[in-house]
Amino acid sequence: MRPLISGNWKMHGTAAQLGEIVAIAAAVRRVPPGADILICPPSTLITRAVQAAGGQIAIGGQNCAAEISGAFTGDLSAEMLTDAGAAWVIIGHSERREHHGETNEIVAQKAKAAWRAGLQAIICIGETAAQRRSGHALSVCAEQLAGSVQDGIIAAGNAIGYEPLWAIGTGHTPTVAQVAEVHGHIRECLVARFGAPGEGIRILYGGSVNPANAHKFLSVPEVGGALIGGASLKAKDFIAIIRALPVPAARVEHSAVA
Repeated sequence: MRPLISGNWKMHGTAAQLGEIVAIAAAVRRVPPGADILICPPSTLITRAVQAAGGQIAIGGQNCAAEISGAFTGDLSAEMLTDAGAAWVIIGHSERREHHGETNEIVAQKAKAAWRAGLQAIICIGETAAQRRSGHALSVCAEQLAGSVQDGIIAAGNAIGYEPLWAIGTGHTPTVAQVAEVHGHIRECLVARFGAPGEGIRILYGGSVNPANAHKFLSVPEVGGALIGGASLKAKDFIAIIRALPVPAARVEHSAVA
């Protein structure tokens, strides 16, 4: 499974930051990584970010409305994101769930809208610190997964983003064992529900990923990439995370033979 390394700029970035995307694209062009690369800037930058990326990396949105159009001031439809040049969209990020009251049902409707518009989606799930302490991390993630993804519209091109809320932007990270446990449980849920297609859905880890810890998390079984916040704002840090991808065994064996 080809990993996905994705950056979420959140509410950061103006035209002055497009140079970071140019630098990331240039690095990918020089040394192609064994992964798909994605940056999700603010919607105001999507079209210019696509131009800056020069076809080397994908550009996505950070949210979309469930509706195609209408009297929804300030909202953007999935079709609008596609029209702007986006190829992906993040759905149900913990900050949307927490600060904007997005329920599993709302997230599911937005994910359906994304696929309707031809966008690939990263659907985010994750537990709070209190839920982790009470031993409910796995059940919370399973419940969010079940409620946020509708039957019949999951595809291998899309991804699930696991974000332990207590690790986002805090500098605190779960242990490798904790990440492995949750990702393994998510995989079991996906396969139980979707069968063989559930094996091909990438599960991204997100939560204070940085150049220093990226290799550790990307080496965990069932971690199919990363959803990166602050470290994606600077090309130098983001490129370092890309370069931290574990080398596939086949490549290692080939190098040894050569």
